[in-house]
Amino acid sequence: MTLGVRTRRFIATLGTIAFLAFYVWAVVAIGDRLPESMWIDLVFYGFAGIAWGVPLIPLFSWAEGGAGKK
Repeated sequence: MTLGVRTRRFIATLGTIAFLAFYVWAVVAIGDRLPESMWIDLVFYGFAGIAWGVPLIPLFSWAEGGAGKK
């Protein structure tokens, strides 16, 4: 049994929401433990704001993998 595109996208949406909820919690928890410095905050939150997408790339690829097939 193969999953349809709509089902894959729905599963990917739920996975993305769950991942981002955990990711935001982790970033805030780590950010609270950093030394008080504007520059450290700038670098850390700048990196964290970009890095969230990298782990989701395989999930998005999987969700769109069956787009051309029916």
